[in-house]
Amino acid sequence: MSSLKKQLGARIRELRKARGITQEALAEMLGIGTANISYIENGKFAPSFENFEKMINVFDVEPYELYKFPNRGNIDDIRKELTRVINSDEDMLMLIYRFYKSFK
Repeated sequence: MSSLKKQLGARIRELRKARGITQEALAEMLGIGTANISYIENGKFAPSFENFEKMINVFDVEPYELYKFPNRGNIDDIRKELTRVINSDEDMLMLIYRFYKSFK
């Protein structure tokens, strides 16, 4: 299980709870099952691009704010992890690219 997925899931849980939204309510807003919210928050799944965009609207945040994690370590470790993810997960590569393009 990817550390990035775990951190994204924890961030989504944090935002959901801060807004007083239950997993059931978020699932309904996104049009997915409650179990899927649990899987996302526990880092087993990453949200699809469509659900990522819906979450941004539900939480009323900018895309980068879903990736505001505590300090992850030194830059070399971050670079290695991102390189590994980019080389092994095409969906994650597209998500990272869209995230990058949102700042350009």
